[in-house]
Amino acid sequence: MASNDDILRALGRVEGRLTGIEDSVSHLRDELSDEKDNAHESRSVIHRRLDEQAKQIYRFDTTVAISAGVDAQIREEIKTLKETVEKNHEAVAPTLEEWKKMKTLGYGISGLIAFAGLTVGGVVAYVSDGAVAALRHWLKIN
Repeated sequence: MASNDDILRALGRVEGRLTGIEDSVSHLRDELSDEKDNAHESRSVIHRRLDEQAKQIYRFDTTVAISAGVDAQIREEIKTLKETVEKNHEAVAPTLEEWKKMKTLGYGISGLIAFAGLTVGGVVAYVSDGAVAALRHWLKIN
């Protein structure tokens, strides 16, 4: 049969093992707590990034919507300006045609005046030779 000392030693060993197990469990609790804190921090960082990306996407959507509105407004203004230019062109077209006709007529009149001037000059030159000859004959200059 076991003596009291043997039983006490066995209890001491069991108690030592229990203390070791308690230390291990305490150590595991600490590690799990650290892991839990790390996981919480990691999730909060991920949520912050997701929030930032959501804000950026919202800003981008807003920018795209504003740009689309401005683009549509500019297209309408260009269409209006194009219609105005076409109307003005239609209104001015007869005047431009008349101006071209007047310009052509002016060139024709200038050409006739130049031709008449050359003709008159030629006639004067021809007549002046005859007049000089007649004047010499009348003054009896040879």
